[in-house]
Amino acid sequence: MRRKRFQKGSVRPRKHGRTRVWVGQWWELGQKKSKVLGRCTDIAKSEAEAKLAIILKPFNEGVGLQQKPIYTFGIYLQEIFLPAVRRKWKESTRVTTEPRMVFHLMPALGKRLLQQITREDMQALLDEKALGWSRSVVDHLRWDLNAVFKMAVSDGHVPYNPASGLFTPPCKVSAEKLVLSSSQVRDALGVLDLRERLIFRLGVFEGMRPGEILALQLGHVEADSISIEQRVYKGKMDSPKGRKGRPNTRRVGLSPGTAMELATWKKSLPKTGPESFLFPTERDTPFRRENIWSRHLEPRLATIGLDWATFQVLRRTNASLSRKAEIDDKVAADQRGHGLGVSLGVYSISDLQQKIEAAKCLETEVFRK
Repeated sequence: MRRKRFQKGSVRPRKHGRTRVWVGQWWELGQKKSKVLGRCTDIAKSEAEAKLAIILKPFNEGVGLQQKPIYTFGIYLQEIFLPAVRRKWKESTRVTTEPRMVFHLMPALGKRLLQQITREDMQALLDEKALGWSRSVVDHLRWDLNAVFKMAVSDGHVPYNPASGLFTPPCKVSAEKLVLSSSQVRDALGVLDLRERLIFRLGVFEGMRPGEILALQLGHVEADSISIEQRVYKGKMDSPKGRKGRPNTRRVGLSPGTAMELATWKKSLPKTGPESFLFPTERDTPFRRENIWSRHLEPRLATIGLDWATFQVLRRTNASLSRKAEIDDKVAADQRGHGLGVSLGVYSISDLQQKIEAAKCLETEVFRK
């Protein structure tokens, strides 16, 4: 029996007609195989060798003496990293993270060898992105780079993680985070029809995410509460937001006004089975958040000057008004379905009157006899 040996193959330039291409060659079952890996004008030899390493990976598995293949950043990202992390990512994470990594990282680093990418190279990339993108985007890119090189270290392709020392530079100034005042909430409720008013209420008073609202089925709704068991994201049903593999369902308490309007709305629905959607489209499917907002809520809100409001504004309003009403922070965070740190650091916005009262309270305490 022929002994199985590790093979690197070979990559050489060949002329196909008038075009020079990289051709990879290797042995398979005693026969010589070859494949065109790309045009010489499009990819460097190192990238062609990385592509060949992917082809040879199944043949080299189980070989006693192995050598680590040399990967470019792009090949490693698309052939090794992304297939591995898709197994733990939720669908909603995948559809946002993969396009971001491909759009921002591939043009700058895709053709470079993993071993040749330095911390300075990646920091320069983050500095460039910070000129035109928000801190949130740059932060995520820093996390992405760290995750890729952390896996590359564990696979033995690089000796250390050069991305561990990256930092987020000063970024493009973000727009002011707006919230609705109590009077604006009352004005909005006055111009919306029942369905849109109910969606608005679930966002402001119950603190629910738009995907959770639009994925509600009648079986999830009770007289005084709602069970969050699923959400819809970009037209696809998914489990509630949270870490994959952990129970993420929760119960949301209803305000009396929302409970009353829910009971009225349910009577008008053509289908009343437990699996029927609470807010169905004409095709009996969940609405997309963009459609329900831009076609039905935003035009009505624009009549009272609240066209700047969004689902994010509703959620931020819930957190801010809850703090102003002195609702327990932990209870409010549990109602919205996220951690206490996110509740205080991201969603809650203090208004001017609260700041004035805080300064007044502090002054009173200092000069108290």
